[in-house]
Amino acid sequence: MGFGSIWHWVIVLLVVLVLFGRGRISEIMGDFGKGIKSFKEGINEGEKSASPPAQIEVKPVEDQAPSATGDSSKTS
Repeated sequence: MGFGSIWHWVIVLLVVLVLFGRGRISEIMGDFGKGIKSFKEGINEGEKSASPPAQIEVKPVEDQAPSATGDSSKTS
């Protein structure tokens, strides 16, 4: 009896039905569907309410180190 055999799946389905019952399985699947729907709504809300990231203004850095050419006019 291989993993892909039809009889394997029939036995698995029978065991699941015996353990959970028909009503419990449909209840679980309904909860699963509600969870997926809620997840999708949350994703859509997040995309709608997300604002673009703030822009950071970059200012050029002034040369604060003394020049290597020996210009003494800046250091006085």
